Amino acid sequence: MSGKSFNRVLNSLDLLVVAFGAMIGWGWVVSSGRWIQNAGVIGTVIGFVIGGIMIFFVGMTYAELTPAMPKVGGEHVFSHKAFGPTGSFICTWALILSYIGVVCFEAVSLPTIIQYIIPSFKYGYMYSVAGSDVYLSGVIVAGVVTIGIVGVNILGIKAASVFQTILTVTIAAVGIVLVVASAINGSPSNLEGQVIIGEGFGSFKAIMTVAVVAPFFLFGFDVIPQVAEEIKIPLKKISKILLLSIICAVVFYGLVVFAVGYALNSGAIQSAMEGDGLVTATAMEKVFNSRVMAKVLIIGGLCGVVTSWNSFLIGGSRAIFSMAESLMIPGRFAKLHSKKKTPVNALLLIGILSLAAPFFGRTMLIWISDAASFACCLAYCMVAMSFLILRKKEPDLERPYKVKHYKFVGIMASVLSGLMVILYLIPGSGCSMTTEEWIIVGGWAILGLIFFAICKKRYGEDFGKINDTI
Repeated sequence: MSGKSFNRVLNSLDLLVVAFGAMIGWGWVVSSGRWIQNAGVIGTVIGFVIGGIMIFFVGMTYAELTPAMPKVGGEHVFSHKAFGPTGSFICTWALILSYIGVVCFEAVSLPTIIQYIIPSFKYGYMYSVAGSDVYLSGVIVAGVVTIGIVGVNILGIKAASVFQTILTVTIAAVGIVLVVASAINGSPSNLEGQVIIGEGFGSFKAIMTVAVVAPFFLFGFDVIPQVAEEIKIPLKKISKILLLSIICAVVFYGLVVFAVGYALNSGAIQSAMEGDGLVTATAMEKVFNSRVMAKVLIIGGLCGVVTSWNSFLIGGSRAIFSMAESLMIPGRFAKLHSKKKTPVNALLLIGILSLAAPFFGRTMLIWISDAASFACCLAYCMVAMSFLILRKKEPDLERPYKVKHYKFVGIMASVLSGLMVILYLIPGSGCSMTTEEWIIVGGWAILGLIFFAICKKRYGEDFGKINDTI
């Protein structure tokens, strides 16, 4: 092994904002109206609580494993100890697809959001891909921001976390302003007819339509184990922050949805959906009677795009580094910056993919995003199973944070995350992958098999070795 070391500079706040910022992207701005129309205001809140519980079970397995094995790559190490090199390769390779998918999606989303703020921004039509127009202005802006974010990350994890903190505080502030203003200027009468959609089993089904998608808006806490070697707080505290980040995200989504429903009646929400679809921004405009405040909220959503982008760039680069350090992919990606101690080649690789993403249009990136969600669910399932296996296989492993009733927690985490994987595979489930998404997943799997075969032949017995020294 290389013996390289990262800088231990991340404190409790850094960890919290990296994880929370990853989970709070653009969805709370664009999806609130659809959720309310599908399940109602309280129905959506209940749905997010149910989805949050599903993620919380998975998070509890992470909470035990991360401080027990605080190594860069996190899931790479957990799955290696449980399944060996092959299982670890599958888990980490899937995780890398999920991280890269989110980063590329955010690179394409950014110009779209700017168009909401500056309608005249769209210029320099180039071509269309699968019905999605590609504009020079979008490519340039996404490229500039990509270079900026990658540059900040190369400068050091602390610089990236400070950047993340500023943006996350902005998101939280905008959200709080909306909630408070809605409580003051909204009305309980607006909730009429949209508390919970449907009756009896119909209302349960409506709530579950939100519960099923909610976990996909709560991905991101898993970035914490990726930076385990860069944390300078007591190991047991890592677990509490990881679980707290999940709770904070669920509360944030729940409060925003309630604020929207308290501010707008069903008719106003329908009108907003038929317009630009930004119901949350419409709610902000309504409670302040100001179009400017709607744009302020959109800027908050813009910050959410960048925080997700930044967090998953951090996580993805560490996952690539960990595989390279184990010689599962070319070793050049295990290079650390000589002074800043950041995985520079891994960061540059994701940066190059981010630069290329806007050229493929938004439709193709939706396919990549869905494929990434499937890959993330698969990785979660493998981590949950690793949690159960290691309790049996290594009962004496030092665990600074030990989950109570581990069998129940581990089985629930495995079943629930496994269910999410199955939903992607079953046609007509509402989450099933399209042909294009299957091609992406299949192509990524084939690329992984090629790396696996080449590196196993090249490195022989050194393939998949992990340095257990903490």
